[in-house]
Amino acid sequence: MPEDGQPRSRRPAGTPEEERRPAGAPPDSSPPPGATGPEEKGEERPSDADRDRLEKDLDELLAETQRERDEYLEIAQRARADFENYRKRTARETQEAERRGKAGLARELVPALDNLERALRAAGVDPEEGTTSGEKGEAPSEEVSAHEALARGVALVYGELRAALERAGVETYDPTGEPFDPETCEALSVRAGGDGVAPGVVIETIEKGYRLDGQVLRAARVVVSE
Repeated sequence: MPEDGQPRSRRPAGTPEEERRPAGAPPDSSPPPGATGPEEKGEERPSDADRDRLEKDLDELLAETQRERDEYLEIAQRARADFENYRKRTARETQEAERRGKAGLARELVPALDNLERALRAAGVDPEEGTTSGEKGEAPSEEVSAHEALARGVALVYGELRAALERAGVETYDPTGEPFDPETCEALSVRAGGDGVAPGVVIETIEKGYRLDGQVLRAARVVVSE
C-alpha cells in the first residue's frame, strides 16, 4: 500500500488496443505500422540459375535456326545449280537436234543437186551462172527453144535449192588443186597429173563436197594425180 494510505487502482493488463478490442474477438493480424505486405512487394527476380538456363535455351534455339537456314540455303543453291545445268543441257541438246535435222535434210537433197548439176552441164548450162554456154552477159532471146527453157527452169530450181541449203549453214567445197585429204575427199580414180603436178594432188572434182558447221556431210569425189 502506498505511504499515504490510499489504495491506488491497478492498471489492466494488456495494451490500449487490447483494452478497446471486445472480449472474445480474434487477435488483430494486421502488420504493425511501417511494415510491407506481400502484395506491396515487387516481382521476384529470377535466380542466376534461371538466367543461365534461359540463355542456354536461347543459344540452342539460335543455333538450330542458323543450322536450318544453312540447310535451306544449300538446298536453294543446289537447286539453282541443277536448273542452270538443265538449261545449258537443254539448249545444247536443242542445238544438236537442230544441227542433226539440217544435216539429215542436206544429205537427202545432195543427190538431187548432183543430178540437177549433171543435167545442166549436159544441156550446156553453167550451174553456177545459170546461163547457157556463150550467153553470159547477153539478154535472153524472145525466141527460146523448149530445150533452153527447160534448162533455164532447171537452173532456177538448182539455184533455189543451193540458196536454201546455204541459209541453213550448208556449204560446198571444191578441193581441185589441193593435196588429197581422205577426211574430206573420196578418190574415185588416179591418173597422171601432167607436167608440174605432184603426186597425190586433186586434179579433178567429179562431185563437190558438202559440209555443215565444219562437219563433212558428203565428201568430195575426186580424181587424184599419181
